[in-house]
Amino acid sequence: MASPAAVTGTPAQTQAQTGAPQDRLSQSEIRAIVYGLMTAMLLAALDQTIVATAMPTIGLDLGDAANLPWIVTAYLLASTAVTPLYGKLSDIHGRRIMLLIAIATFGLGSLACALAPTMVTLALARGLQGIGGGGLIALSQTILADIMSPKERARYQVVIAGVFVAASVAGPLLGGLFAQHLHWSLIFWINLPIGILAFALTNANLKRLPRHDRQHRLDWPGAALMVAGSVTLLLALSWGGVRYPWGSPTILALLAGVAVLAGGFAARLATASEPLIPTEVLKDRVVYSATLAACFAMGTFIGLTIYVPIFLEGVIGLSASESGVALVPLMIGTVTGATLSGRSMLHFRHYKRVPLAMMSLSLACCATIAWEGRALPFWLMEVLFALLSMGIGTILPLSTIAIQNAVEPHQLGIATAAMNFFRSLGGALIVAAFGTIVLGGVAGGAGSGTGGHDVESLIRGADPAQLALTFRFVFLAACLGLLGAFTFLALMEERPLRERASPRMGGEPATGDPG
Repeated sequence: MASPAAVTGTPAQTQAQTGAPQDRLSQSEIRAIVYGLMTAMLLAALDQTIVATAMPTIGLDLGDAANLPWIVTAYLLASTAVTPLYGKLSDIHGRRIMLLIAIATFGLGSLACALAPTMVTLALARGLQGIGGGGLIALSQTILADIMSPKERARYQVVIAGVFVAASVAGPLLGGLFAQHLHWSLIFWINLPIGILAFALTNANLKRLPRHDRQHRLDWPGAALMVAGSVTLLLALSWGGVRYPWGSPTILALLAGVAVLAGGFAARLATASEPLIPTEVLKDRVVYSATLAACFAMGTFIGLTIYVPIFLEGVIGLSASESGVALVPLMIGTVTGATLSGRSMLHFRHYKRVPLAMMSLSLACCATIAWEGRALPFWLMEVLFALLSMGIGTILPLSTIAIQNAVEPHQLGIATAAMNFFRSLGGALIVAAFGTIVLGGVAGGAGSGTGGHDVESLIRGADPAQLALTFRFVFLAACLGLLGAFTFLALMEERPLRERASPRMGGEPATGDPG
């Protein structure tokens, strides 16, 4: 590469003059890309937290509280199902165009949500929003892998984790503020300026992303089977024990459909000339071990964030606002753990040791909460929640970086998206398991047998002693989830982290690239 003094002009012009792509992006260019990606990730992270507190107001305003759960379900179905498609399409057509499509689609969906006159329209708009949201986080993680080595990415974990913590804290506050004092549609209008900023920050800067183009084809039959199977599974998990009993014909039919579609997808992976998710990626020991570790860790964390407030209100006796404040240590702990894990990857060759030690501590904390329950002093319980979530936080960045370090550059998109896809499905499974325990315990088994119940209505009339016993089993289930994460992390091969990102920075195709 020619020295900066030898050539002038834009990076693209520099490449044209020297006849070779530049080797590295400057630190200022990397920071500009990171800021844009963090803004895009904020869109998805904020949407996951800002809607919940406004839902009762939305139901009253639109006069259709019965279909209110579809506000969450429609987004979840769409975003989860399309995540692997974004990964594969970004490997085919490039990250920049797919991220811009995701941002634009999310913005259009937000606009449609803000203007929705009925609950049905709002649910459909949320589905459109989810189609965009499914690509925001996975593509942002993939782009970070394109421009930075695994060791360099570890430095930015505190920034990434900070985005999600900021969304976790600000989302419920903004949602409640908008719904109570202004109008619920503002929870969707706020996405438009953020989306425009994300589009502007990423559009120009991403033109210099490295390219690893190969002759790819999208396996449309495999994609259709995957989308149909994941949507069917998520419907079964969302409705089972709540809208319909687990043993009802509807749920059993959905589960049978999942089995058929999953079998068809597995057969397609084995026989297609270029399957949606390459089999060499799925068979890689690092990929499947890290993905399963992340599934158990993230699923347990999501389940705890949903059900710990119910424990704090129904068992400890806190108000709704007090339980929200009491949940902060659980959120802050994940950031601390992610930062600790990222920093340890910079300095230690055996980078699994810190997460494994922290996961052991998490297991001990969770077991203590399960055994002692409300007998614990409140301050000690808060400390235990913080330490518990710190262990979970150490796994999340490590799993992403380890997977991206293990695959070839032209497979980064699908590998990262597949991890996010399976992590979402794992989270849905664990949340459903937690819900079944709570509903079944509080309702004496009615939650899993009769359907038509929701958690909040059962909690209001629950006996605190019975609820405390029920949550002992919830925390024991969380211990099993943490044990699963620990086990698969221990089984993951510890490959040395690459210290250099891809050299191709001009956006030109790397035809003939051997990987």
